[in-house]
Amino acid sequence: MKVTLINTSDAGGGAPAACLRLLKALVSQKADARLLVQYKKTHDELVQGIAVNRFTRFIANLNFLRERIPFMLFHAKDKTVNFAFSTADAGVNIREHRLIKEADIIHLHWTNSGFLSITDLKALVNTGKPVVWTLHDMWAFTGGCHYAGYCEGFLKQCGNCPFLRDAGDNDISHKGWLRKAALFAGAPNVTFVTCSKWLAGEAKRSSLIKDFRIEAIPNPIDINIYSPKDKIAARQKRGIDPQAKIILFGAANINDRRKGLIYLLEALKLLKERYTSEPVEMVIFGKNKHFDVSQLPFKVYELNLITSQDELAEVYSLADVFVTPSLEDNLPNTVMEAMACGTPVVAFKTGGIPEMIDHQHNGYLATLKDRADMAKGLAEVLNGDIKQLSANARQKVLDDYTYEKIAEQYINVYQSLLIK
Repeated sequence: MKVTLINTSDAGGGAPAACLRLLKALVSQKADARLLVQYKKTHDELVQGIAVNRFTRFIANLNFLRERIPFMLFHAKDKTVNFAFSTADAGVNIREHRLIKEADIIHLHWTNSGFLSITDLKALVNTGKPVVWTLHDMWAFTGGCHYAGYCEGFLKQCGNCPFLRDAGDNDISHKGWLRKAALFAGAPNVTFVTCSKWLAGEAKRSSLIKDFRIEAIPNPIDINIYSPKDKIAARQKRGIDPQAKIILFGAANINDRRKGLIYLLEALKLLKERYTSEPVEMVIFGKNKHFDVSQLPFKVYELNLITSQDELAEVYSLADVFVTPSLEDNLPNTVMEAMACGTPVVAFKTGGIPEMIDHQHNGYLATLKDRADMAKGLAEVLNGDIKQLSANARQKVLDDYTYEKIAEQYINVYQSLLIK
């Protein structure tokens, strides 16, 4: 059984990281798997890139601009949604690629940003081979948005999209819905997998794919890389007070509107006003172009982007608590990574996060957008039995997210499709 996974890239965000980890999980269980990407950013020999020379990189960049610029110039309501909606109007046909021809199973992941258009996706479906599509967000069953928020247009045929300045009954979200309806029409060979039960529930409500087979399988994580490290040594290495209580916050892009940074800022102010008596400091990592960290009420160590997994595991390990104020999320890698390193997590109760955090057992689930509750949760963890919370967090990952457990679930899905 040969499996070809497909993703826009193999590094540089949540979906690429999750996809590459799944590849390694499958191979660890002796599966014959490869990953086909547009942009290869790692040196992994199991990954093959499409944009590998000056010409193919030019085409890839052109497709990205063809998709993105018209949306940003003519449709986006404002700049905060420039990357919250993908039309998938441009891409490259990979149907004749060797890894597609050799595959028994075609396994799609996140393919936006000019990699695969809806027409290109249809070409893969039309091979007749079993197609597994792992959803890392809602895009596959909406008219174009990656997360719908409070909009329920995806239950019908989209249109009047809140992301668009020219919203209407026949706007590009409705047209996108129609194109996807044509993509899925007569496509019994497609099986959807969601990374969280929450996303599976949304998919089963959707007008586009509710009648397809939908499974919920979480992302895997390497429990050897992401494991508890020496807290004191990790702090000393970065000049961080070994005696202070450390709150960690990080994301690939902390300015992303979905990451809820404003709620964290207000929660931290309440934490300082109401709860703190011992020294509290913060560590922040991730891409940060606009946020002024001096607004935070505690001393801040800013680490910027971290590309080394070993270094990232040390950063998680040096903290007493990891906080994520995300307003919409599927199954965040950061939460899983922190827990694997024995760091309890405080987060809003939204999306797939409640499937990861067991309230007051390995972290704290605050009511969505409730700054006071998030402050209370941070105080409770910082002043609680951190050693026990840490052990519980690590155990949750060992129970649910190891390479072996996740690969087994996917292999069972693959085999069921080949038998069928």
